[in-house]
Amino acid sequence: MDHAAGDTHNDETDTQALARWRTTTWARARAKQGERKAKFSTPSGLECEPLYGGAPDGGFPGEYPFTRGVRPTMYRGRFWTMRQYAGFSSARDTNQRFKVLLASGQTGLSTAFDLPTQIGYDSDHPLASPEIGLVGVPINSLAAMELLFDGLPLGEVSTSMTINATASILLCMYVALCRRAGVAAEAIRGTVQNDILKEYAARGNYRFPATPSMRLVTDLMAFCKREAPSWNTISISGYHIREAGSNAVQEVAFTLANGRAYVQAALAAGFDIDEFAPRLSFFFNAHNHLFEEVAKFRAARRMWARIMREEFGAKNPESWMLRFHTQTAGSMLTSQQPDNNVVRVTLQALAAVLGGTQSLHTNSRDEALSLPSEDSARLALRTQQVIAHESGAADVVDPLGGAPYIEALTDELERRSLALMREVDARGGAVAAIETGFVQREILRSALQWQREVDSSQRVIVGVNEFTAVEPAPRIFRPDPSAREQVLADLARVRKQRDSTRVAASLEAIDRAAAGSANLLDVILPAVEHYATLGEICAVLEKRFGAYQAPDVL
Repeated sequence: MDHAAGDTHNDETDTQALARWRTTTWARARAKQGERKAKFSTPSGLECEPLYGGAPDGGFPGEYPFTRGVRPTMYRGRFWTMRQYAGFSSARDTNQRFKVLLASGQTGLSTAFDLPTQIGYDSDHPLASPEIGLVGVPINSLAAMELLFDGLPLGEVSTSMTINATASILLCMYVALCRRAGVAAEAIRGTVQNDILKEYAARGNYRFPATPSMRLVTDLMAFCKREAPSWNTISISGYHIREAGSNAVQEVAFTLANGRAYVQAALAAGFDIDEFAPRLSFFFNAHNHLFEEVAKFRAARRMWARIMREEFGAKNPESWMLRFHTQTAGSMLTSQQPDNNVVRVTLQALAAVLGGTQSLHTNSRDEALSLPSEDSARLALRTQQVIAHESGAADVVDPLGGAPYIEALTDELERRSLALMREVDARGGAVAAIETGFVQREILRSALQWQREVDSSQRVIVGVNEFTAVEPAPRIFRPDPSAREQVLADLARVRKQRDSTRVAASLEAIDRAAAGSANLLDVILPAVEHYATLGEICAVLEKRFGAYQAPDVL
């Protein structure tokens, strides 16, 4: 048995080690956190132990290197956060969808922003016109944020915001909103994605060059340390890398390489490793191959723990933990026979649960055709609830751990991912590898290989290249087109009613801060409180920082 450097109890047998874990780590966690119910058993009455098997790499759940889970009790203590992604048309419409999902049992909010908002253009900008509210909610100012979260329990639920280039501005809007609602800073819980490197590598929703963008990332970290200490300041995303066509090895390697780059940037900005590392989080994809995906999550956890402890010297065990959100694979959904997507999403969600995710979004069956309808979004949430309450997957910690196949896949994924990370390092690190197009070319190569296999039927996609059928036209959910005019009217009203003198002064303060080294969120927050718009703030920043130009990767 291989043991991580620094682990003790090397002479223990698996049986002795398991007994030690149950009387120490598990017992302490159970006493502190409790369990969801008094007894866990199968429908036939067979009692379920909290954990089975030994520690193949020297770690148990809740212990370094966390291969088997970041918490000792995992889902026996509480389920993962069920966080359905939503955003379309307008803040008002999205607010209604949030309320439907919360009433259906969702336990966290997840906000999708439209393309202009993600890049930093107001809805009345000429470039924004074709995209207003199509693939997310438009947020132009604090007024729209107030509509988006109207009547929602901000101090009780956690809120995730998928926003990157403009993350600092949207977070300031959320903090301003919570302040006005009387929510204490320590009660503000959630995550802002704030992962600009993967935008350059895989997604394309960038605005500024890499160096000032990394400054915005670390400024946000410093701001949250003071103003929102329970907020997760970055969600380092492999999801979009996988959606762009990478394989599981590339997803892990490029994501953790980006994570390492953010850690290095924070250290260079003067942070102590254990000040910020516990608030780092990750975001992964869940694809169709159940066992590879489970192994991927386990390998990523182990790799990150070793990077943080052995490479960066973090002392706090919370700094070693790779906590992650998972979303099922949008790129695996098909417009042909869309009901098949329910089965795919179920397998993907099960992989995330068996792999130990901390929160989960399940895609809807109709997302290859349109935005999800209310019914399909509810069914996607029900998929999580069935897995949680009926499958038994949440009754045992790391139920597949110790299985020879899973352990072999975990080891091989780690080996190959580390080899690819070394190649990134040889090219100057994550930022340099992205700026020269290496990461993009590797993802493109993988995506082309996948498509060739599908086109030649080497890879079977049910309902697409095998088992096809003639089907009636599916029902498609279409957002209210009149919402667009309402968004523009709301924005015009804000511009007319706000104090333009205060707005101008606050924008000048942002310009001065951008030219110097002050924390930008300290000046963005008062600007959004005066109803400066997203586009106005980004225009000031672009004047100082310039706009990013992508390399040619073909």
